[in-house]
Order: sequence, then structure tokens, then C-alpha cells
Amino acid sequence: MNFFNSDKFTKEYNHERNIEVSEADLLSIDKLNDDQMRAFKIITEKIYSSSSGTYFIDGPGGSGITFLYRALLADVRSRGYIALAVATSGVAAALLPGGRTAHSRFKIPIDIDGKTKCKISKHTTLVKLLLSAKLIIWDEISMARRQIIEALDDILQDLIDCDNPFGGKVVVFGGDYRQIAPVVVGGEKGDTIDASFASSSLSRSVHRLFLRENMRAKDDPMFTEFLMRVGNGTETHVLDDRIEIPNNMILPFVESHKSLNVLIELVFPCLDLFLTNPSLVINRSILAPKNDCIDEINEILIDEFPGEMKRFVSLDKTRDPSQQGQYEDFLNSITISGLPPHILTLKVGCPIMLLRNINPIEGLCNGTRLICRGLGEKVIHAEIATGHFKGKQTFIPRIPLESPDKRHCPIPFTRTQFPVKPCFAMTVNKAQGQTLDFVGVYLREPVFSHGQLYVALSRAKTGNSVKVLIQPPTVEDKVVTFTRNIVYKEILYLANQE
Repeated sequence: MNFFNSDKFTKEYNHERNIEVSEADLLSIDKLNDDQMRAFKIITEKIYSSSSGTYFIDGPGGSGITFLYRALLADVRSRGYIALAVATSGVAAALLPGGRTAHSRFKIPIDIDGKTKCKISKHTTLVKLLLSAKLIIWDEISMARRQIIEALDDILQDLIDCDNPFGGKVVVFGGDYRQIAPVVVGGEKGDTIDASFASSSLSRSVHRLFLRENMRAKDDPMFTEFLMRVGNGTETHVLDDRIEIPNNMILPFVESHKSLNVLIELVFPCLDLFLTNPSLVINRSILAPKNDCIDEINEILIDEFPGEMKRFVSLDKTRDPSQQGQYEDFLNSITISGLPPHILTLKVGCPIMLLRNINPIEGLCNGTRLICRGLGEKVIHAEIATGHFKGKQTFIPRIPLESPDKRHCPIPFTRTQFPVKPCFAMTVNKAQGQTLDFVGVYLREPVFSHGQLYVALSRAKTGNSVKVLIQPPTVEDKVVTFTRNIVYKEILYLANQE
């Protein structure tokens, strides 16, 4: 059988060839500012002269990186060529026409260690797409482990039989190294720095193109300057690694539950309105560093949200059937990052977040946010709420979900449940790539990794659209304006090396 002529191949290949190019994206080329246009011309000159080139679009949030991506994708696709758009996170991928997560698109194992060459069969859709692609765009590169990017480089060099970086393809990276770095489970600072693409020798072959004009700065220049100091680690430190948050962003702390309720009321002042205008709730969120805080806030808000509550109970099965009776109650009791809860509580109209890549071609990626439109026993009717597929209706089934490795759970098991969670609140890591109208930042505990505070504070466009609640270290303290800011300056230094 010739795989390239099979129905499966033809469908996926044709999907990439026929991604709709919007008129707005084509017209956006004439609206690029000077820095964007310079980058656009440099990249497209390489594309249409069949030359090689690897670029990094360097710009903070608000500098128009996504706008430039969409212009590049529209230009290439409108000429009948294939352009592959990926991002490290599902949230960022959803903003790009035809966007996929890098893991979903390139089929590179998440736990790749960099020691093993990543080989793929040459008779696959992926290979044909890689060989045909005139352009590859990869957003949020700062979150990706360098081993994954290096694996793509190995794959392309092997397929094309070319020693140039990425086999001589035109590859455009983007991101902000001030933001969250790759997650290294159980790792220390040095492990995180080593995992960053900034530490890879391959990054030295990437040409940087700068976007210096910040669109958001026009709305609140002082806030933008403050964010840059936070991200660069240059904001004045007091008490070791702590910085002061501006008073206009601080919500005074009274008592744990009372203060949290005040924050919830500020971010979601009238839940009844959200039923008639879901964009109001989807463009507002409460962020916290850890899942336990997020789960607590989502429980409060799903309870207060108008409508009939439905509870969905998962089926938890140990992989070893002989352990089922011994551990079933224990498995039912645990909540693990990346898995839905044993008892999932939802209401029609509430916001939910997808926890798995279900159908990336149709916009159903890990991190996609949706609105519940109907709740059945076997499927959830939902509407994609953000990104390129906004407004698309879909149905989400219950599926078996494997537990993470033993570092997260000592008993391997499968949880059959809807792969979603309410998302009135979300972790700071999940919020990376989101732009919101209003943000509450709940710091019951300080941030714990590079870039988290910068990401949390920079999801909104102005300082008046951010409220920060910091739990005091002692009961005597009432108004706390200081919190931890973790910046690995080694990553920023390496990222700035040519």
C-alpha cells in the first residue's frame, strides 16, 4: 500500500493545503509596523528564494508577534504553499490558523532526554508535510525543552540529508524568555537553565529579529515599564528576592476567606450576566501558582454560578487488576495535575478547559478554553471560546486517561472521565499566552519558578486591570505589598548571545 495515496494521508495533507486564509490576515501585511515589516521581508525573501534561514522573533507581550505570525502564514498559504504553525502550549497554538501543539504536530516524545535520536518512518503524513513545508513557525519557544527542538533539527537534517540547521528549512521561532521556562519535574535551578533552548548550541545559529514597538505600552506606559523590570529581574529587591507591587494593583488582605471572596467579586462581579454574554467570563480569570488554590476557587465559583449542577463520577482502574480492590478508594480521593477530578462538577454556561489534545486539527488542544452548552452522560456539548476556532461547536466524550509517572502517583491507573476542568481560575503556567480583560492574582503562596510573576501580572493590558491578593506571612500583617519574584538571569543572558 502506498501510504501517500491513502485516505488518511490525503485528508490530513489536504487539510494543511486548504487552511482558509482570512482576508483580514492578508490585509494585515499592509498594517505591519516598521520592525514587523522588516522581519516579514527578511523571512519571506528566504522562503521564496528557497534559501535556508532560522529566526527568533524577539519581543515582549504586546509587541505584535502573533500579528506578524498570522501575516506570514497568510502570505505563504495564499500562494498555495504549506506553512506549519505550532506552539509549545495549546493556548498559544489556538491563536494561530491551523495551529497545533509542537508535540501533537511533530510526534516527539514529551520525555525525550536528548541522548536518543528521534527517528520517524519516512512513509508518514508528517514526513510529507515536513518535506513540503515552505515555512515552520514555532511560538512560545521559551517554554519548550531544548531536547525537543534539537530532536526536530535531527529529524529534518536526516530527512532532507542536509547539515544546515533544521535541514535548511525556513524556521521562525518566537517567545519571551522572561516568561515561564521549561518544567523539569524534581529539577533544580541548574536543570531548568540547562533545559532552556537558550542553553542549546543550536540557538547560536538562530538570527534574532527584534520587535521594539509595544502596542500595549500606549495604554499604560508606566505599567509596561514595571512589567519589563519584573521580567528582567531589575525591579528593586527588598527582603532578599521580594519586590514591591504598586499600590493601585494591591487588594488589602483582611482574612483568608473574606479576602478571597472580595477578589472573586472583583473579577466576577455578576455571574448572571455571563450566561447571556459568555465573553465576559472567558476574558476574566483568577491566577495562582498552584493547582490546590485553583481547585478551591473553581469550586466556589461553580457553586455560585447560576443553573443546575451536574456531577460526573470517574471510573478509576488500576493497571494491575489485582490491586483494584486495595487502591480504588485511594485513587478516587486524589487529584493530580493534568487529570480531571474523580467528581467533576459542571453547569451549562460555565467555562471549561481541555486537559488533553483531543483533535488538534479542529482546535481541540490541551489548554483550549470552551463554554459548556449542554451536559449529557456520555458527551459534553461545548463551544470553543477563544482563538482561531472561536465559536465552533464540538462534542467532548468521556475518555480513559492514563495517570502520570510514579513521581506524580505511586499507583499506575486509568481514570475514565471527561478531559476537562472548570476554568474560572487557572494556574499561572496555563495562563501563559492568554490576553485577558481583567486578572486577579491570588498569592496564598509566592511564585516558585522563573517568570511566573511576570506572566501573572502581564496577562492584562493595564495596571488597573490587575488586582493582586498577597497572603501575609503573619496574622499581624494586614496590607502586604511585597512578594517573591524569581528570575533566572542566566537564561536571559544566554538568550541574548548571538
